[in-house]
Amino acid sequence: METTSRVGAQGAGTTDASAVDTASAVQEAAQGGTGTRRSVDGYLMASFPWYGLDEAYTGRRWLMQVGAAADGTVEHGATGHGEEPSLRGEQTGGHGSRQRFAVVVTVASRPLRRSADGTGVLEATSVSSAAWLAGSGLLSCTWPAQMERALRQDWLDQQTALAWELADHLDDASWSTLSLPVDGVPTAFRYRESEYGWVLAGSAEGGVHLGAYGRGMSAYGMGFSVIKEITSYEH
Repeated sequence: METTSRVGAQGAGTTDASAVDTASAVQEAAQGGTGTRRSVDGYLMASFPWYGLDEAYTGRRWLMQVGAAADGTVEHGATGHGEEPSLRGEQTGGHGSRQRFAVVVTVASRPLRRSADGTGVLEATSVSSAAWLAGSGLLSCTWPAQMERALRQDWLDQQTALAWELADHLDDASWSTLSLPVDGVPTAFRYRESEYGWVLAGSAEGGVHLGAYGRGMSAYGMGFSVIKEITSYEH
């Protein structure tokens, strides 16, 4: 797999703690199932709207994790649709590769963000931020066929580094353009497929950037909308 960039804007920089925490959280959810998901409380603390698949999707919906800055401000999070991705099935050659899921990542638009120690500023969030979080999420629930457990971390580190570069260059030929409805309005997304699934990223009204990733569910017929009641995703 090769997809996505750091939780900063286009251009160089380093990931902040919340970016790393979210990637780790997504990985924990992918590996551990429902027991590792947080409650709805973190989502309710956000100052921005959460997005998920629109009402055309009638399957299961579930919470994943939120990412917060050093001062506790919620900056991004993810909601799941379909089967919860798990590495266990792939490790044993089971049904993992046939899992059907789509995860929507919502990232608050932050033109100015303070560093963890309060002495400086971090890069603004951007569409690349959403692309990086979506790509790292897909990587975290992927286990390449025939790969030994001892080698997976090296593979994940290598692919994540490549993902950062790809997400910092969303206008390159490796990404295509896909128009999907967001709250009923056609919206342009940058889209990329690999053998492990797909990733897309764009922006929505209301001060957020959107990312999404999935496997077994086509992105072409999807639509996104504001989640009116986030507690509906608890079950």
